[in-house]
Amino acid sequence: MIGLLSAVLPSVMEVAGRFLPEDKEKRAAAEREIEAQLTTHLAKIDLAQLEINKVEAASRSVFVSGWRPFIGWSCGAAMALNFIVFLIASFVLAQTGHLVELPTLDMSEMMPVLMGLLGLGGLRTVEKIKQVSKQWLRNQKASASPSGNR
Repeated sequence: MIGLLSAVLPSVMEVAGRFLPEDKEKRAAAEREIEAQLTTHLAKIDLAQLEINKVEAASRSVFVSGWRPFIGWSCGAAMALNFIVFLIASFVLAQTGHLVELPTLDMSEMMPVLMGLLGLGGLRTVEKIKQVSKQWLRNQKASASPSGNR
């Protein structure tokens, strides 16, 4: 959402600029206040979406909490079908004398979805590589405390 701020802010400032004071210092202060208010508002929207995501993930209904795994499995199946199954099937069919051209899937629409899912999953991998975990954080806090244990 913060990316949205950089896209919206110039338009907001252009419109609001008509009503802002002419004094440069007062105008700059007003612009900073507008930017701060927009940032706060967008952060609240993000927090509200996080709460919705928590409720969805905790739901026992497969129609509520199952859509993300479904999309992940669907994208994975399409990738496997397009890049593994079709290639092996083409090879086997060609070796047995059946020259059949198998269809290829248009991956251009699915790849952004899959890359988004993998990007989110990739962050956890980075955390694991960097050994960022609850136990590790507890150990860091304990070693930083004056008594050495907490």
